[in-house]
Amino acid sequence: MPFGHFPRERGNPDRAAPPDSPLRENDDLVSVMSKNGYKPCVITKGDNLEIEIASGAMTRLAGVSEALSGSTGIHLAIATVPPGRCSTAHYHVNCESAIYVVSGEGLFLQGEELEVEEVIGPGDFIYVPPDSNHQPVNTSEGEDLVLIVARNAPVEIVVDLEEAGRQDCR
Repeated sequence: MPFGHFPRERGNPDRAAPPDSPLRENDDLVSVMSKNGYKPCVITKGDNLEIEIASGAMTRLAGVSEALSGSTGIHLAIATVPPGRCSTAHYHVNCESAIYVVSGEGLFLQGEELEVEEVIGPGDFIYVPPDSNHQPVNTSEGEDLVLIVARNAPVEIVVDLEEAGRQDCR
């Protein structure tokens, strides 16, 4: 809803807010919502993403994070692995993750010794439980592997597995 506009009654988009509504034409929506105990949504524009620590050659930019939006139970980022490169092998101590492959192709290594290699590509979803060893690898020679990464904690605790996984692509 744009600032300075009356909210529409639910179910009737043509009818303005009733006369006893706390929101008036010139009110600032966020301050009125806050006064009424309503927490406003936070929109992070693409040019204002939070740069996170790189993992090997993989870079990650957060759009929903504790720092950006005050989130306490969810985190959302976009990760990019350049052609022929990979993240470090690692696991997350305090959270589970969901990954969506936006573009590119690669391998997703997992297992105790990262011995399981699965081919991944656009449209694939990956669930990563806490304490699960994993490493995304971009097998393309010319296209980034782009991943949307969501997790159920505002800040992750990562343990790198220095000697595990692929070493030739970090």
